[in-house]
Amino acid sequence: MANIVMYTSAYCPYCANAERLLQSKGVTEINKIRIDVEPEKREEMMQRTGRRTVPQIYIDDKHIGGFDDLRALDLAGGLDPLLA
Repeated sequence: MANIVMYTSAYCPYCANAERLLQSKGVTEINKIRIDVEPEKREEMMQRTGRRTVPQIYIDDKHIGGFDDLRALDLAGGLDPLLA
């Protein structure tokens, strides 16, 4: 199974949707980096991704983007191969 890293924060509906989608694909472990608990991680996230919003999702070392990007990847048939 792929290594999933997700920058996230509490009460983020897009983060919850991303987690549900990944779980529906059989993902059992997501390495969550909480930018609301560790504010210095927000700067790290912005430097890595060039984006300010959560979630920001990585599958292995590939930056997927946010929930909309993850969902689009799934609809295009590209998510399952990355998770395998």
